[in-house]
Formats: sequence, C-alpha cells, structure tokens
Amino acid sequence: MNVKLRVLTAGVLFFTGQAVLAQEKDSKNGKDKETKIEEVVVLGYSKTATKAKTTTSSVTVGSETLENRPNISVLNSIQGTAPGIVVNSASGSPGSGKFNILIRGTSSLNGSTDPLYVIDGVITSGSQFRNLNSYDIDTFSILKDAQATAIYGNRAANGVVVITTKGGKFNSGLKVSYDALTSFSQLPDTKYNMSNAQQLLHIQKTLQTGRGNELTRDQINNFDTDTDWSKQFTRIGISQQHNLSITGGGENINNFFSLGYVDSEGTVKSTDFKRFTLRNNMNGKSKDGKLTFGTIIGLGYSKRNQLDDETNSGIANNTLQNPLFGGVLSRPYIAPSPYANGRDLFNAVGGDTAASRQWILQDNINGGIRNRFTELSISANANVNYKITDYLSIGNRTGIEYKEYKRIFARSPLGYLSNSVAASDQATYGGSEEFTNTQDLTFNSITNISFNKSFGDHTISAAAYMDYIKAHVSSTTQRQNGLNPLQWEFGAGTGYIPFNPDTPNLYRPSATATRTNAGTLAYFGTIDYDFQDKYGVSGVIRRDGSYRFLPTNRWETFWSVAARWNIDKESFMANSGFRLLKLRASIGTTGNQNLGIASDNANPLALLPNNFLDLYNGYSGYQNMLGYNFVNLSNPYLKWEQVKQTNIGVDYNYKGILEGSVDYYQKRTSRMFNDLQKSSATGYYSIRGNDGILDNKGIEGLIRYNAIKTENTKLSIFANGAYNSNKIVSMSSENLAGDVVHAIGGPAGQYQLYPYLGVNSENGNLQFLDKNGNITEAPTAGDRRLTGKSRYAKFTGGFGFNLQHKGWFLDTLFSFQQGGWIYDNLYSWVMDPNAAANRNLSADLLDAWTPQNKNTDVPSLEASNLSLGSSDRFLHRSDFIRLKNISLGYTFNKNQLGKLPVRGIKVFVQAENLYTWTKWKGFDPEPITTYSLNVYPNPKTVSVGLNVDF
Repeated sequence: MNVKLRVLTAGVLFFTGQAVLAQEKDSKNGKDKETKIEEVVVLGYSKTATKAKTTTSSVTVGSETLENRPNISVLNSIQGTAPGIVVNSASGSPGSGKFNILIRGTSSLNGSTDPLYVIDGVITSGSQFRNLNSYDIDTFSILKDAQATAIYGNRAANGVVVITTKGGKFNSGLKVSYDALTSFSQLPDTKYNMSNAQQLLHIQKTLQTGRGNELTRDQINNFDTDTDWSKQFTRIGISQQHNLSITGGGENINNFFSLGYVDSEGTVKSTDFKRFTLRNNMNGKSKDGKLTFGTIIGLGYSKRNQLDDETNSGIANNTLQNPLFGGVLSRPYIAPSPYANGRDLFNAVGGDTAASRQWILQDNINGGIRNRFTELSISANANVNYKITDYLSIGNRTGIEYKEYKRIFARSPLGYLSNSVAASDQATYGGSEEFTNTQDLTFNSITNISFNKSFGDHTISAAAYMDYIKAHVSSTTQRQNGLNPLQWEFGAGTGYIPFNPDTPNLYRPSATATRTNAGTLAYFGTIDYDFQDKYGVSGVIRRDGSYRFLPTNRWETFWSVAARWNIDKESFMANSGFRLLKLRASIGTTGNQNLGIASDNANPLALLPNNFLDLYNGYSGYQNMLGYNFVNLSNPYLKWEQVKQTNIGVDYNYKGILEGSVDYYQKRTSRMFNDLQKSSATGYYSIRGNDGILDNKGIEGLIRYNAIKTENTKLSIFANGAYNSNKIVSMSSENLAGDVVHAIGGPAGQYQLYPYLGVNSENGNLQFLDKNGNITEAPTAGDRRLTGKSRYAKFTGGFGFNLQHKGWFLDTLFSFQQGGWIYDNLYSWVMDPNAAANRNLSADLLDAWTPQNKNTDVPSLEASNLSLGSSDRFLHRSDFIRLKNISLGYTFNKNQLGKLPVRGIKVFVQAENLYTWTKWKGFDPEPITTYSLNVYPNPKTVSVGLNVDF
C-alpha cells in the first residue's frame, strides 16, 4: 500500500498496512498527537473484522494506490502491489476487458482460472472493470486462503477480488473534488534488431530471391527508400481523464456522487476508447441506529474501436490483420501504398497477399476494416439491516447488473480483403457488415440473520445466509454480404445489395440468435469465537447448487476452519514493542463450476455448455433426408472441480516501524475438468468429465519499513514477493502430442521440444540432441523432451518507496517476475531466411555461418534443416524487473493557497511502464502466454495530473 495524504477535518490520515494512525494538532500546544484506529479488513458478503482478529490471508489495496493512474481498468494498477496475485492484460488495446489473473497459481487445466469478482457485495464479471471508474474505488481486497474464500463456495476456487466503492461520511461538510489527467502513450520497442532496407536487400541478394536479387550490390548500397512501417501503423496515443466527485453527510444520511469521462487513443492507429461514468452511493440510518440502509447506482457507457479479430486472448496472429506484427515483418524497401483504397490495390496486385502485407494493413487501419463496440452498463443494489436486539440483526442486499453490448464489424466495399472475398465468389460487390447485440441481466439477492454477543471474556459471532443469483443472456447477430460503395455508411444499415434467389450464394443475409438462462442457489453459515482478544476460531460451511450439472451432481458442500493466536496480547509480550504479532492457520475447500474461459464480454455464469440436458439440431443428410445430430449431451460424469487449501501465516507490526506478513500454503485441485474417452457412436470421441489432481505450493510475504516519520518528512519502503510451484500429480491418461503438454509430474502447460545445441561449425546446420544423448541434425518426433519449463513464473512481486517532504512527494512501484518461459514465434519468423522474399528479417542474419565465419551462433542462410521447428532454440525466459509507476508532485495546502476558494491542490507528473530490465526480445514479457503472438502490448505512458479539493 502506498502512503496517502488527504486533507481531512481531523488533519492528515495515512495508511500503514496493519494499522491506521490519525495525526492531528493539539489545539493547546500545537504539537502532534497520535491516535490508533484499528484497520478494518473486508472478508466478503459485507462482513468485516479488525486486522488483529481476522483469521484469513488477504491483502487490501487502498484508493491511494489506484487513483491518478492512466489505466482504464483498475486491474492494470494492481500488478506488483500485493503478493500472490499476478495481473496482466491480455491486450493493451484501450478498453480491453480481458485480463489474465492468477491468485496463488493456476488451479485448473481446462476450466476457468479467473477469480470471482465482487463489487459492493454483488458478484460481477471481469469485463465490468472497463466501465468502473478507478477514482470511485475505496478498497481493492484480494482473498486468498480457504477461510477467506470458502464463504463464496462454488465460484471461489481461483480466489476472490472484493471491491468497495466510496461513500460519504455522517456529520461531514460538503466536499467537491476535481481530478484531471492527460497522458501520452507509446508502444514499447522490440530487440529483434530488424534490418533496414539495404540490409534486407543484401540478405535477399545472397539468397538470390526477392527484390534484392534484381539489384547489384552497388544499387543496394545506394537504395534510398527505407520505410519504418511501425510508424505507419502506430502513434503516440493521447488520453484524457476528468473526474468530479461530491461527498457530504448529515446526522442520518450521507452521499457520494461522481462523474467521470475518459477519452483514450490506442498506440495502434484506429484503436481508441471513450467512456462516461456516473455513480451515486447513499447510506442512511434511523435516529435510534437500529435500521441502516443504502443504495448504490453505477452507470457506464463506453465506445471503443479495436483491431480486426481482436478477441479475449489477444489479437489475430494472421499477419494480414495484425499491424503490430506487420510493423515488424513489412519490408522497409517498399514505400507506403500509392493506391487510393484497397479495391484499387487488389486490382493492381491481385491475390499476392503476402507480398502486399504492408499495404493491406495500411488499408485496414485507414478504414478497410472497422470493428466498433459500444456498451451500456447499469448496476444497482440496495441493502438494509435491522437490529432486532443488541445482539441479533437481519439484513438483505439485492442487486442487478444490466449490460447491453453491441458490436458492428465491417469489411468496407473499398477494402482490400473484402474485394478479395468478392473476387473468389465471382461477385460484383464485395464487403460485409455484421451487427451483434447482446443483453445480459444478472440478479443477485443475499439475505442473512446474524448474532453477535459477548459473555465476559468470550465473544461469539454467527450468521446464516441465503444467496440466490440468476442470469439471463440473449444475443442476436445479423450479417449482410455485398455492399454498394456509393451508398454504404458504416453502421447505418445502408448500401446493402438485395438478395437474388437466382444467385443464392451471393449477397445472402444471415441471422442467428441465442438465449441462455443460468443460476445458482446457496445456503451457508459462518461462526467466529474470540477469547480475551488472544485466541480465535472461525468456520464456514456452505451448500451450493448449480444449473451446470445434472441433479445427481448439482449440489456440493464447501467448508473451512481457521484459528488464530494473538501472541502480542500475552503478558510475556507486554514490553516487546510488538503492536501486532499473530499466528493463524486455516484449512478448507472451494469449488469451480466454470468449464470454459469467458470472452471479453461474456458473463462467466452463463458460459456454455450446459451439462444437464440433451440438445440436438437438424441437418440435411443422405439424399437430403432430414436428420438430427447431438449438439450437447447431458453429462452424468461431470462434477465440480474442488480445491482444498491449507494455509499458515504470521502478521506482525513492530512499533509501527516494521510491519508485514508471511504465509505458506498448499493448494490441491482434485476432480479436474478433463476429457474422458467415449464411444464414437454418440458423435463424440470424448466427453468432459473429472480426472486428475493438480498441486500448487508456495510462500508469500510483504514487508513495510517506515524509515522516517517526522513532522516534515516521511519515508516508507515496501516489498512483497511470492513463490509458487505447480505440479500435475495424477491423470488417468496423458496426451503428450504437441509442443505444449500436461504431463504427470511436471508443471501445467509444459513445453516439449527438441533440445537445440547450436550450429555445426563445419557446415552451418542446426544441431540437436536425440533421445539417446547423441548429436543429430535430423531429430524425429521421439526426440522431443519434456523441458520442465512453462509460461507460469515461479517468483513474482513488487517493491518501491513513498517519500514525502513538506508538500513534495515521490512514489515508486517496481514489479518483477522470474522463472517463466515464452516461445518467441515472432523472433523465429524474422530469423527464417526462407521467408526473405516476402518479409523483413533480423539483421542478426548478417552474422550467419559461412566458411569464413564459423564462430557464430546463427546457422547458415542455406542450412539444410532450417525448417525444423519445435526446438527450444526460441524458448526464452520472460524474467523482468519493471518500473511500473513513478510519480513526482507537490501538494499545496490551504495556508499556501491563501484566499483561493479551495482546500488543497496537488499537481504531479508520473510514468507507467517507464522502463523494463529484461533479456526478452519481444514487445512485452509480462503477459501470461505460451507464445509471443496474439499480444497487443501494454504501452509506456507519461502523464501530467491535477487534483483540486473545494
């Protein structure tokens, strides 16, 4: 957690991680006095506890870390702030809603590994963060161990992220705040050492291919066209954020209201994002305090333009659709397209798509392909709690989340690719346009009755809950082929060529519709016992039912038990200096019902397939006779994935100077979702079932050292880190085909490749190691070896410092990972001389083996075994240390501002992803990916900002 300075009626409030210290001026002598306020930890379902009394392993990141960052999604701001959680965006495209998030490793091989997201007590999907204003967030909590997550049962196997948004304060005056941020973003560079025009032409001349073969060496040396295609496809993205909030409260009512606006350009041309948000949080209580209630309303509307075929996992690896690859692979000796549009280009070059890659991408970015998304998101929930007696209360929280999601995708009738399709169909008109409209409504209601009473040294708290959630998702898609360029306008529904039954394969419109209803029901209870604030025991038991499974497998029970010992409360610790020294332990189970991975906008609750009924579709079979085929089989074999986790941890705070925690955990996933072989008579060769065990083990810790704390200067240094190792313990059968496999005894997603030894100094060929340990230039499939390496980093974490001197402040955050591997496909492409005619290549090839240059690690340009793939030659570490964020600024207080009608002003400059120390050659080593393709990297961003409190 960062230190945050905030002007309040009481003075200055700053968070230290284990406790909150309020510092205020004594009205008589003007000296500072310090009062301790115990930190409140969010446990889920609006349940909280003080840090001293909680038995869970969890981390809370405060608003001070999340505000004033240029990230559209708050998830981008979490990486490096907490141990045991790895967060990275699957796409740096502005407004992308899909993130790869792992809490204590991967818990499933074939099911979803996404954590459960809860905002203000209501369960939501990860894409909702696209329309959540970071300035509205009060706390971001990560629940990790079984005691913390078992309360959420069937959806908590991968951990839980709990977010609470801001609210007003009772008996407080009106406060108005305005925040502004302007940012400039740039795509990170690669280290592929790409050739300039003359270098590529020389390589072609040597290989007697391409344009270089038509020129003499002197002509190549004097060649003057040298196009930087990356600059043709990318730009400096300029973004703006504006936020206005109004807070206040009387004796019985308080309120928080905010408006937010974002306008963000992507670093790739044609990508952008705009968003408008509104939030109103109201809380109230009766005069006698027995009745408390609140309402939360959030609204977000966004519009974004993305690349062609951009999906939840990244962007297309088709180089004709991906300008990021195109900027690397396009030949620099070619000038930008001289043609007015893609149709003229197609008429000139025909189907030679590889040779025209750069022009096609240029045409796509300039409007040949359009891919626009608009999204309306409305969330609302109301909560009420009534104290029946001093120790007994009843409450309910009911919420809805509605999303309307529209996509318009078009291949312009003047675009290259659309004309290519038209030509193949012998159609006069090319182009196509597709409209998709998805409506998603989720209803969630939680009712509870709770008991809390002290009996001398004993305190007992217990609660019973019922949790009901229902989702309704419907989607329609309409597609039209054939667009008249004189009449067509993107998204207007005009210029469509009428369907002609005489030519049924041309200009035929199509439409599809789907509807999914889903739901879960749970009953659960919690109990906590405390003795003298020294010893505590907690427990959770939860019974879950899910629509995904047949009635025989629909219900499952999850549980947890935890205990703590507050050692600092013992008499022998009275003069130890420890404000907190707590030992805690927990064990319990959680479940996973999500068989698939949710796309960017999908509701994970409504993911198909449903496994409780048979589904068929009709088709035209032999001699056009009507037949039926299985679409989905009811599945008696499928049950919940189950995760059992044990945890032991220590929390400490020594004199407010040194504080932190250490945890050790073991997490076992049993009954993993897996494919079971079945009779092909059903039309399927396999059916999804439960098979196998996966283990995760690790240790994690965080520490903060408050080195300086004087009236004018404060310095705190912090670090967090985690080690996690996963291993597949058992499966009934292994499928070891391919480059990436799940092998028993090894990590999930292990690479299986030929061992590459280097270059044969006698002939320039590549050398490998066969299964018998002999050197070979012609390995076979049986020579592949399990490497023990996977994409998952073993060590992750972050560190930094927060320095404040008078009004000045300097904050830093570094993040790191070590022990992961990525196969660098893109580097393998630019190191392939066989492709010299149609793509740019790395200048590293200029050091290729020749009879005169035998001492090199680059094979001969004419090596006989260059086409052998699947070796570990291009398998590289994804280790890095990154300066994730640095912020420098000055805060003007009321005295400095004199008669200005403001309470405080803060101005600052900051940078995001400013520098990365890594040996990785590609754009970005951070994404959790097996291959280097399909990545829209996160940009480097520099911002200037302003905060004003009225």
